[in-house]
Amino acid sequence: MASLIHLVTWICAGLVFSRSFLASAAITTPLPDLYEASLTELQAGLTSGQFNSVNLIKAYFARIEEVNLQGPLLRAVIETNPSALDEAAVLDNERLLYGPRSALHGIPVLVKDNIGTVAFEGMNTTAGSYTLFKSIIPEDAGVVKKLRQAGAIILGKANLSEWAHFRGNLASGWSGRGGQCTNAYYPNGDPCGSSSGSAVASSIGLTAVALGTETDGSIICPANQNNIVGIKPTVGLTSRAGVIPISEHQDTVGPLARSMSDAAIVLSIIAGPDPNDNFTLAQPTPVPDYAMALSNSSLVGKRIGVPRAVFLNDSMTGNDPYVNVVFEQALETLKELGATIVDPADLPSAYEIYNSNNETVVLDTDFKVQLNAWFDSLVANPSGVASLADVITFDNANPALEEPPGYTGQSILVESEATTGFNASYYQSLAFDKELGATRGIDAALQAYSLDALVLPAPGYTTVPAAIAGYPIITVPLGFYPDNVTIVSAGPNTVYPAPGIPIGLSFLGTAWSEYKLIGFGYAYEQRTQTRLQHLAYPAAIPTTQLVDVMGS
Repeated sequence: MASLIHLVTWICAGLVFSRSFLASAAITTPLPDLYEASLTELQAGLTSGQFNSVNLIKAYFARIEEVNLQGPLLRAVIETNPSALDEAAVLDNERLLYGPRSALHGIPVLVKDNIGTVAFEGMNTTAGSYTLFKSIIPEDAGVVKKLRQAGAIILGKANLSEWAHFRGNLASGWSGRGGQCTNAYYPNGDPCGSSSGSAVASSIGLTAVALGTETDGSIICPANQNNIVGIKPTVGLTSRAGVIPISEHQDTVGPLARSMSDAAIVLSIIAGPDPNDNFTLAQPTPVPDYAMALSNSSLVGKRIGVPRAVFLNDSMTGNDPYVNVVFEQALETLKELGATIVDPADLPSAYEIYNSNNETVVLDTDFKVQLNAWFDSLVANPSGVASLADVITFDNANPALEEPPGYTGQSILVESEATTGFNASYYQSLAFDKELGATRGIDAALQAYSLDALVLPAPGYTTVPAAIAGYPIITVPLGFYPDNVTIVSAGPNTVYPAPGIPIGLSFLGTAWSEYKLIGFGYAYEQRTQTRLQHLAYPAAIPTTQLVDVMGS
């Protein structure tokens, strides 16, 4: 027994010495600025003992408190994790004993409120709807399991367009539970959606990184309008198990981050097969280390196509003309980076995609079937809502919660409820979507012009071909609307475009081409350094830094 006591004393003394030595060595290193801090910087500070994960959680909580429900009222976060500080303390101790599990060990990650987390941790999973308030899901979402296994801490739940913007004609970023999320680059600016809160929170350092989901545009559009990187993965690269669904044929989960490097690190961790999502079992293995794709020379000798038909036609996309101005500048930058620009490289199906209603048929049908299955899977749901039909009834019966003035639309829910299941029209639309998006769309253009990827400005119809094909897109910062842009109403309380609101650049490819696209995005990002050319408006920038919480 005496020898055991001596051994424990020796280990504890060693840990204290190690922590003291590392802390003293870190004194000369400035603390990272949380507005822009990278995962590499945060992990280095944690490893050196400069700060710990408890400090990080406290700092991010304080930053959320500053701007979320007071000050600029960004409403990016619906709720924070009441267990986060305890989880951080455990992971801090584990780091001292065994070292970090991964690049996300002890790192706070905000997840969209349609991504499931176990109720006993203290958070809800509601897609922004009171119909699911205090409901209990059977287990964490597949991507959340991967985050936890990597040592990440779920910081909280991000606001979103309710039901992932599949409710009706409502402003982006609004949900019954979260209210109207707004952009940090212009007061009351439209944040786009549906992963609105995830993007806004990432853009100003309310979290280290965030997860969003996309069915059609819900990662790419918010990344585009909030000056960050978004990766919309190939359908089946990341698990959708435990994610409140729209359609298994288009839904996908991906990172929203301040840099291509951070997004690549997160994707490497959340990608991979999950027995609870059959779509993930078809992906190539092993999962790449996407950080290995980060090279300044990624575009040298590559052929990048510009599909102008439809996608660069302002009268069809509704884009402000300035979008194409900065896009043409980006094409020159890509040439400087060694790429051959093939222009035009049109999608043969472009006009058919623009005029098609097949995506609507598929999504309406899938949503009713899959949402009803979600309600069936719940361990408990105190609202008593058990189906899509019940959701519609609940909303109408509770206008103060779900239908305040200006936010009453339920047309998509009603349209979906009217569908009659997987009939011949559904299967025809599903097949035609794949043909338009992939066979005669993205793949046709890539093959006809021997291309490595396509490039487009993120706003407009850019996301549609990849959505119906199930193909990947990555988006990086491209520019910002000028001071003289015409400000347009985007909802009861939001505007877009507006001066200083960001614009993104998107790279599109075939299935499982994320590694290549990440390399292209990184090379462009590193050359242009667009993100820090324009900061959020002053009131939307939190002032709390690590130094303010350390020792508290």
